[in-house]
Formats: sequence, C-alpha cells, structure tokens
Amino acid sequence: MTKLTIAQLLKETKLQQVEAKGWVRTFRAKRFIALNDGSTLNNIQCVVDFENTDEDTLKRITTGAAVHIKGELVESQGKGQSVEIVVSSIEILGDSDPETYPIQPKKHSFEFLRENAHLRTRTNTFSAVMRLRSALSFAVHKYFNDNGFNYMHTPIITGSDAEGAGEMFRVSTLDQKNPPLTEDGSIDHSKNFFGKDTNLTVSGQLEAETYAMSLGKVYTFGPTFRAENSNTSRHLSEFWMIEPEVAFMDLAGNMDLAEDFMKSVISYVLEHNAEDLEFLDQRLFDEEKTKPQAERSELRLIEKLKFVTDNNFKRVSYTEAIDILKNSKPNKKKKFNYIIEEWGADLQSEHERFLVEKHFKCPVILFDYPANIKAFYMRLNEDGKTVRAMDILFPGIGEMVGGSQREERLDVLKEKMAVLDISEEELWWYLDLRKYGTAVHSGFGLGFERLVMFATGMSNIRDVIPYPRTPQNAEF
Repeated sequence: MTKLTIAQLLKETKLQQVEAKGWVRTFRAKRFIALNDGSTLNNIQCVVDFENTDEDTLKRITTGAAVHIKGELVESQGKGQSVEIVVSSIEILGDSDPETYPIQPKKHSFEFLRENAHLRTRTNTFSAVMRLRSALSFAVHKYFNDNGFNYMHTPIITGSDAEGAGEMFRVSTLDQKNPPLTEDGSIDHSKNFFGKDTNLTVSGQLEAETYAMSLGKVYTFGPTFRAENSNTSRHLSEFWMIEPEVAFMDLAGNMDLAEDFMKSVISYVLEHNAEDLEFLDQRLFDEEKTKPQAERSELRLIEKLKFVTDNNFKRVSYTEAIDILKNSKPNKKKKFNYIIEEWGADLQSEHERFLVEKHFKCPVILFDYPANIKAFYMRLNEDGKTVRAMDILFPGIGEMVGGSQREERLDVLKEKMAVLDISEEELWWYLDLRKYGTAVHSGFGLGFERLVMFATGMSNIRDVIPYPRTPQNAEF
C-alpha cells in the first residue's frame, strides 16, 4: 500500500490502494471527508461507507480531528478534483471537540486567527503564507550558496548597536529588585553575566563585515530585535534579517547584487509555489474589491511579483528623485501627507511608491542619500554631504532593501563616529578592519518578513511570521 502526501496523491494517475493521514477540514452528509495534511492548499475527498462504519467512529470524525485513512484511489465522481479515496478503513488518531475547536469551516478575521496562532495554519490563507515563507527562506540560502557566499551566524547577544537607535532589549542576570550599584548610584554592569551592558542584536551587519574582510563573500540570515514601542502593521519586536557583505565591491556592484538577488528569490516562488500564489492572488483581488476605487492596487499579486522579475530596476540619485517629487502633481496639489519642500527630506512610503508606481513604472534603486539621514558606517562621497547608500523600492510597499558601500577610511570613520558620539572603545574591533588591510566593501539588509508580505500580499506583518512579538504581546 502506497504512503503518499496529499499533494502527491492529488497528482497521482495510477489508481491503487493508498494510505493518507491528515486533519479533517469538513465532514458532510456522514459520507464525505475533506482531508488536508499541510502539503498542499487542496484537500483530498475521502468517501466513507457510512452503512459499514460504526456510529461511534462517525461521531468522532469532526473538524480538526487527525485521522489515518486506508482505501482505494479512484477517479473522482464529483467536481473540483481528479481523484478521491474510497475509504476501506479509518482510524481516529486524535479527537477534536466540535464545540470548542476554534478553526471552524467558515470565514475568520485575521485578528481572531492571531489569537489562535497555534492553529491558524489549518486555514487555507495561513497554510499558503507559511509554505511561501518556507520556500522564500530556501530560495535565499540557495541563491547565496550558488553564488559562492559563506553563511555566517552572527551573535544574538551583543554589546554594540549597529544602527545607533538605542531601542534595544537588554540582556541581564542582575537582581532587578536590588542590582549592584557603582559609587555614583548607577547600575554596575561589570557585575553582570558578561561583565558589561549587553543587548539583543538589531543587526548582524558589523560582525558580517569582519568576516567579509577575510572570507570575501558572506551573508547572515537570523533573528534580530528592536524594542520600539510601535503597534503598526509594519513593525515587529522580533524579526529576521538577511544581510550579505562583500569585500572589494563598490556601490554599483552592490546594486547589481541586490537586484539579481531579489529577482532570483521571487522567480523561485513564482515557479515552485504557483498554487499558493494563485490562491493568495484571488484572495487579495477579492479583498481589493471591497475598498474604495482610489485605495485599490493597480496590480494583482502575481502581476506585482512579475513587475519585479520582468523589469530592469531604474537607478536614480536621491537628488534627482527629490526634483521629481517636488515638481510632481501630488506634491504641488498637497496630496502627499508629507510635502517635499527641499533637498534633505527623509522620503516616506508615499513618495517611494509614487516613484515606482506612477513615475518610472518599474522597481527603483535610489542612491547617494544625504549623509545626515543615514548610518555612520556608510561611505562619504567626495561632495562631503552625501553617502554611497542605496534603497530598493517596490510597488505597494516602498523600501524593500537598504544598503551601502561601507566607509573603509579609518580617519573619516572616526570623524563620523565622533560627531555622532559613538564610542571608539566599544567598536575597537570594527575600527581594526580599517587599520589592517582595509578595502572597499559593500552590503545590504533585507527584512525577511517584509519580503514575505510582498510575496503573499498580506497587509499586516503579524500575519507572515509564525508567532509575532509586539508590544504587550509575547503569547505562545
């Protein structure tokens, strides 16, 4: 007897005796079980001979129950599937209380499903989203492996703040009620577990740079943390970051790498996850129809993904982008929420989307940003006021990737750190890279959940990670 996943069974052409294990989605007329095992969006229909099945077993076949079915794979008599299983025996592996089981065969709000995140992947939407998340993760590793990158595990506990944001989670073993104090009354962190003040990392970039300057090409893909008290649909306190770093690569090479990478991972899911994408495409289309015309997206989900894979990314300087935005109709008619008045403005999502969706009609890479709105480690241009930074902008979401050529000159880096009051003592090892064999090098960062949002069409970041961590919420 053949043991196959439901995804395999639905593609099977050989009619034979089979086994299937999964969870009951629905059981109707005491005869038809819709069975799903997570391998595919689609259920397989299992036809029970209720006249030869005892009443107790029939009562226990309820939504959510796990079952082991044996039977014959036959051509389906109904619509919607090519094959079905005529059941010869059924074993109930786990009961499901129909009165309390929360994932009933009806429409549930995403908020309700977040409250039941341990069960929400039993719905079509979330099983599709999480299969796509898995596929994208594989595609990331595959791309870097195929292109000669070394995978680096950067520290989760760190004494440095790569972004200079200060919004970090502290790691401490000190007694919260009675911590040791210094003579001036402040907490004595020398008595802490690591002998210093440490935090959960916001980025693995600085450590990745150190390995790039010996291994050449490295990337990180791991959890990062931000203690920002934000409850927006685009922020998490725990999220995953992809951060490649490459020695001897300038900003132009960095843009080439980022464009090729983004096209590759999106092409992978277009090729390998068509079924889930088609379902999510239709889900998003139906959702868009309920919105006012002005708020609807001009592109459907799959069109949006192909918009990225099928177009060359337009490279535009920040200065040129500011001129375009200043002279645009939305800006002149004050339709933007944030009016662009002068060079130096920090662009918002509405500006980024205008450049992509309305002006250039293709993905855009902005480069050479004002130094005072970018991080200290970005390479200062000869004009003294811009840095070799780049952001990649996508339709519907705005900024997707942020990166730069890194500042390789010791004296310039020290000057920038002094202006921003960043301690040389804390980052002595980072400065060493500029003392011993310094060279041009570049890299970028991509928030993985933002990529999953783009690929699935989900509008809330809490719905693309298994168990979201947000202010006042660490359930599960």
